[in-house]
Amino acid sequence: MHQHSLAQSETASVVLDIGGDVGALIIYTGQEFHGREIEVSRIPDEDQADPAPRTHAAVRERQVHDGVFFSAVITDLRAGSYTVWREGDVPAGQVRITGGAVTEFVWPQHATAGRLTPRPAG
Repeated sequence: MHQHSLAQSETASVVLDIGGDVGALIIYTGQEFHGREIEVSRIPDEDQADPAPRTHAAVRERQVHDGVFFSAVITDLRAGSYTVWREGDVPAGQVRITGGAVTEFVWPQHATAGRLTPRPAG
């Protein structure tokens, strides 16, 4: 994973162009992942010898009405099975992307998807 210094995302700042055989993936993490890039790659078909290229997105702070959560949003994924990479060649898990849909993945040490941190008063 790479580290970036990112400002919080504005409300409704992610636009997803999904449909047909293209879907998207939301990866929920904790605050400690803010600014890190998370990579995914399609699991190759049995007749494919080369590993699939990886794509990535940075974890950002997402403000919603009830609080804050942290996630990476990866768009333009062709339908199929993908590996979510923890670090280097260590997988964090696998997901199945469905065309026209958003798939959610919770980083393994975080038990609740979309877990919110209450907004500070003021």
